Amino acid sequence: MIKEKKRYYKIGEAAKIVGVEPYVLRFWEKEFKEFKPVRSSTGQRLYTEEHLDLVRKIKRLLYEEKLTLEGAKKRLQAEGKWLDVFLEIRTELKEILAILSN
Repeated sequence: MIKEKKRYYKIGEAAKIVGVEPYVLRFWEKEFKEFKPVRSSTGQRLYTEEHLDLVRKIKRLLYEEKLTLEGAKKRLQAEGKWLDVFLEIRTELKEILAILSN
């Protein structure tokens, strides 16, 4: 039996999954502009799988690579810039492929 992944996780569930305390998630939300959980109609934080992946990355940068908060922020910003470049290249390659296919 395959267990389906949930679409959203409450803060306690998310914290348990990634191995940090809920207050750490709240703190990182203030520190990292890339990390903004969705809010329910009652104001409760809801985390997606993408949020959890970002939290794991932040945790790795801070705990394993021993970066400071500023160092982790800079690394995430740099990775984001490269992602934009890769996405632009991918789009251009698809356009070239379409031209060659005709």
